[in-house]
Amino acid sequence: MNFFKIKTSWSNAELIPLKLCIASAYLMLGAYFNDFFSKWYMLLAIVFLITVSASVYMWFTKMKESKKK
Repeated sequence: MNFFKIKTSWSNAELIPLKLCIASAYLMLGAYFNDFFSKWYMLLAIVFLITVSASVYMWFTKMKESKKK
């Protein structure tokens, strides 16, 4: 399983979508269990989907770049 052993380096700017993805996932869980965040559930789900797709895309492009080197 060489897929999990590939090392990449990320800058702080590239980690922002990943951090937003994780934060929105936590907020979605909080929205499910708390009425205060329930009106924001759909917005949080959209932010989560956008940031998770951006993070996965950046991760795959970094892996392709590291394989070329």
